[in-house]
Amino acid sequence: MTDSVFNLAVDENKIAVVTIDVPGEKMNTLRDSFADDLKALLTQAQEHAVKGMVFISGKSDNFIAGADVKMLDSVEKREDALAISELCHHAFFDMKKLPYTTVSAIHGAALGGGLEFALACDYRVGTDSDLTKIGLPEVQLGLLPGGGGTQRLTKIVGIQKALEWMLTGKQIRPKQAKKAGVLDDCVPQSVLLKVAKEFAAKKKPQAKEPKLDKVSKLLESNPFGRNFIFKKAKENVLKKTGGHYPAPLAIIKAVRASVELDELKAYKTEAEGFATLVMSEQSKALRGLFFATTEMKKEWRNDDAPAVTKTAVLGGGLMGAGIAHVSAVKAKVPVRIKDVAEQGISNAMNYTYKILDKRLKRRIMSKADMQLTMNRITGTTDYSGFKHIDLVIEAVFEDLALKQGMVADVEQQCQENTIFASNTSSLPISQIAANATRPENVIGLHYFSPVEKMPLVEIIPHEGTSQETIARVVNFARKQGKTPIVVKDMAGFYVNRILAPYLNEAANLMLAGEPIEKIDAALVEFGFPVGPLALLDEVGIDIGSKIAPILEKELGERFKGPDAFSRMIDSKRLGRKTGRGFYDYEKKGKKVDESVYELLGVTPNSRLNKSEIAQRCVAQMLNEAARCLDEGIIASPRDGDIGAIFGIGFPPFLGGPFSYMDKLGTSKVSSDMSTLANSNAIFAPCESLVSMAESGETFYGEKPTQNETVAEVVKLESSEQEADVAKDDTK
Repeated sequence: MTDSVFNLAVDENKIAVVTIDVPGEKMNTLRDSFADDLKALLTQAQEHAVKGMVFISGKSDNFIAGADVKMLDSVEKREDALAISELCHHAFFDMKKLPYTTVSAIHGAALGGGLEFALACDYRVGTDSDLTKIGLPEVQLGLLPGGGGTQRLTKIVGIQKALEWMLTGKQIRPKQAKKAGVLDDCVPQSVLLKVAKEFAAKKKPQAKEPKLDKVSKLLESNPFGRNFIFKKAKENVLKKTGGHYPAPLAIIKAVRASVELDELKAYKTEAEGFATLVMSEQSKALRGLFFATTEMKKEWRNDDAPAVTKTAVLGGGLMGAGIAHVSAVKAKVPVRIKDVAEQGISNAMNYTYKILDKRLKRRIMSKADMQLTMNRITGTTDYSGFKHIDLVIEAVFEDLALKQGMVADVEQQCQENTIFASNTSSLPISQIAANATRPENVIGLHYFSPVEKMPLVEIIPHEGTSQETIARVVNFARKQGKTPIVVKDMAGFYVNRILAPYLNEAANLMLAGEPIEKIDAALVEFGFPVGPLALLDEVGIDIGSKIAPILEKELGERFKGPDAFSRMIDSKRLGRKTGRGFYDYEKKGKKVDESVYELLGVTPNSRLNKSEIAQRCVAQMLNEAARCLDEGIIASPRDGDIGAIFGIGFPPFLGGPFSYMDKLGTSKVSSDMSTLANSNAIFAPCESLVSMAESGETFYGEKPTQNETVAEVVKLESSEQEADVAKDDTK
């Protein structure tokens, strides 16, 4: 079967070893030919009269990484998506009916369809390697597991754990998987095949009850307890997603079917849900994001560029600590932290220690691994130990003279090819490099807070930055677990440039009397993870006020921040870090600090509905995004969409600012902005957007499919979700 994904070999004991190896690909994925290949394999095994079968990967770091997403993206009709799910169901049922025992020998990723394949086997043995990961992450693509995953996983681990794994898409470590019952054994890679063969020689196992604690068993064993579980799961999903994503609700429905309906109807529920989700706009947007990030990994890649093996961070504050953390923990390189005070170094090191200590207590890592990681981080108040550093990342406050002085220090203290990367959020890199003797080594590397959680970094070369420097920094950012976008060197770069007018509009609406909680609720309902005023509190109102004048000076009047914010700074209301901002954080939780209205001379008096508030704030962001593309700040709409989603939480289900404008239609986006501009010229659509509207162009070169205004789409989506929820509640 040399042309097949499955390659069969039978030993002297009639145990078949099937090597899974998709020809010419780094990853094993389930493709169109999977069912036919499997059918041919089972026929061949029958001819050999095998007594057991082991499936093992021919790849070095993955078992089966999932279904081929391109296959799903090519589906044009719901019926075709339904057929894919039903085909998988039939193929996996055929495996379960075999007269001999089947075993999955798992090393590397067994995700999505890969885990569903493994669940269809009688036993599963995994390696104890860090490479081995178990999970059903389909929800991250706006889908549910369509190959029986919602049914089989629930019966193995129980309702609550199955919901937790599928609703979060989390990847499970081997020891966790064994404890939960998904893996029957967890062994070193050197004996994986041997142990798997031993399982294959056993009789087919009887169905087992999930391994549950007493409380979980009590809840899941009766209809009242199960109803409570599903009700709470639904409430949590709607609270976290705002009802914008149909996949989590469909997962809950399919899991419920697995315990309340007969097998045929339960599997049909899963298949129907899968087919509907494949055709949904939300899944199409999330799959587009997946393809875009995959495509980006091929860009600026230079395997010949010298690797960054030692790095340093200037500044032990929150950003510096976060950068040191991802360098030591993710990239696994030594990090030297320089700060003017020993306390700064101590705080930065303690930042990583606290995160790792939580992992230690949850048994995610061993004490030895924790110590090994902490040993990678050292500190100094001078430049000792900097001589052989490859990359120095500056993370101090926004002061041009200070940053220029650091460039000079690094050029004096480090080797000739040491890269100086600035984490500035607004200052042009060309200005930071203005006095450098080796400007080719100077670049911007802009992280977002909290660094260990935010996936994006902006990489900003100035005109004199060398191609090798860009490639080395891109490679290192990826080692840190980041998604890098390369942007043009101009004040604010891309993310902060589109964020600033959005935040300014929210602030101006508040100063005009719109209540703080209503403004934030409007944008959360639109799909942002946090409202703009709450975001200002998180960033720090003083930080925003320092950035605003830089943007205003370089880019014009539209970036001018509200003067009233100086009163908040004077009264030490800087946001969460001081316990008070727009919200009060001094007591448990947070609530709007009503006294801020008096401080700013505002009388709350709402005049706009939530859709209008969202429309005004988002319009500012869309307009600036279009300007950035026109000015070459970003290379493509794709980069702009990824930057906005990963950098500031633009709703992923809308695909990003440019995908969203295409969805609405550029003519309507421009028209809506022109209408708003009648009362405030700042809303006037930029020239490129007007030109596109007149010619009927779209950013991605496709004709728009809808013509609703921003406000209309918000209302439409909200009403559809409410209808779906209401319909579900009546069942």
